[in-house]
Amino acid sequence: MLKNIGLARGLTNYGDAGFSLYLRRSFAKSMGYSGEMLARPVVGIADSRSGFNNCHRHFPELIDAVKRGVLAAGGLPIEFPTVSLGEVFLHPTSMMFRNLMSIDVEEMIRAQPMDAVVPVSAASCQRSEVAAASAFGVSQGASL
Repeated sequence: MLKNIGLARGLTNYGDAGFSLYLRRSFAKSMGYSGEMLARPVVGIADSRSGFNNCHRHFPELIDAVKRGVLAAGGLPIEFPTVSLGEVFLHPTSMMFRNLMSIDVEEMIRAQPMDAVVPVSAASCQRSEVAAASAFGVSQGASL
């Protein structure tokens, strides 16, 4: 019986769970992950940075720090992209896109094999925070 953590969560249904997990691990190993790393719980890092969003210019350093913390705690940190809402570059306003970001984050959490999620958002970009909080509130995974 496969444990339902990490890469074993939400397997694609090919009719054989062992084969599905084998494929998933094979693809992940081709990206440079070791077998030891792939046995860890997966912690997704929701990354909403964009070249059009000045609120998120510090995210590379912040995300690196989050990754180090996840690794130190025994998890496997994996970033995933989300919609980015930079107020001054969106027309007519970022408020129109807040629900889109929420749906995007929520569905990515459901679709990917994550045991927990860390939302990376900027306090100066309120639309992003509200959208991420809304998505985490309705998703089935744990969030930090």
